[in-house]
Amino acid sequence: MAKRKAGGAVSRRKFLTTTGTLVASGPVVGKGALRSPGVSNSATAAVPAEAKAPRAIPIGVFDSAFDSLSLDEMIEKIGELGIEAVEVRAKGLPGSRHCPAADLLADPAKARAWKKKFDDRNIRVGALSVHGNPIHPDPAIAARDDQFLRNGVLLAERLEVPVVVGFSGCPGGSPADKTPNWITYRWPPEVNDMLAYQWSERVIPYWRQAARFAREHGRRIALEMHPNFVVYNPYTLMRLREAAGEEIGANCDLSHLFWQGCDPIETIRYLGGHGAIYHAHMKDTLIVNGPAAQTGVLNFSENPAKSTEGSVYFRAVGYGHGAQLWKEVVRAYMETDYQGILSLENEDPILTGALGVERSLYVLKNVRAELLAPS
Repeated sequence: MAKRKAGGAVSRRKFLTTTGTLVASGPVVGKGALRSPGVSNSATAAVPAEAKAPRAIPIGVFDSAFDSLSLDEMIEKIGELGIEAVEVRAKGLPGSRHCPAADLLADPAKARAWKKKFDDRNIRVGALSVHGNPIHPDPAIAARDDQFLRNGVLLAERLEVPVVVGFSGCPGGSPADKTPNWITYRWPPEVNDMLAYQWSERVIPYWRQAARFAREHGRRIALEMHPNFVVYNPYTLMRLREAAGEEIGANCDLSHLFWQGCDPIETIRYLGGHGAIYHAHMKDTLIVNGPAAQTGVLNFSENPAKSTEGSVYFRAVGYGHGAQLWKEVVRAYMETDYQGILSLENEDPILTGALGVERSLYVLKNVRAELLAPS
């Protein structure tokens, strides 16, 4: 078969024939209204009043998919694939192979040279990632991860990158705790007290000052809604944003929201309608009917190498939900005037590394082309 250029679009018929079988094992839940803390329900589906021409949102990649490559090799690879943007780890968990943050902060000339490598290939650096837990109950870990975040903001300012991506973190359930305590339910009563302590004493005070720091340097912080952290769904994201400031927004990674029962389109409309989406990870989720029906969606495999044995595991875009769903996802980002990049994060245990990126890119480039085609 003739080799096709990775970045090119294929015909609609061929595309839908190829991807039509990539359907979800679990159904998408019905559309329901979501309410933000302190925001009337009438605002939850807010979208721009005037229709705009759809914007070709840049398709990028999270550099973790290319950990085996050097910086120059990675740039060459993503250029060959026709990827238009990149999200780069700037220290944090795990560490960074492609961004020597300390060196770039210490030497403006090195920072300019680093950025020029991407500029020369017309690749947009859309975000820096500094994942960690800056409110960890261990003071040493909290201080380390807080410094990672601050350095990420400073480096983003120097490189003129608008967004820093991270996690909200999770504290203990009391001042005496030594390890984080992820609380999702308010009963029995002592658990509700623990949750109140977390938010009033640790979460809000920390993120208010972090938001202020980001504001001083003209950057935004995109928090991934992720299990084991206090911000894990749209409600908790909006609760923190309301308390800390508009510098705090979402890294809208739908892979963690599919299994929680969120409708992806309603989620994007809800957060995007409030201007609260600053970054978007593009990653799919497969809910396996048999195990999920028997044991529920929180049955994740203990062994990451055997993640397919659980009820839920991550897939490349189009391999958990079909191309039509992802077309509506991209449409929702366009309609809510999302200004960031669509960052492919590949954690597919079957289509690993560059292969999963290529398959995801195939789906996203084609649904985007369909949406941008003249009607």
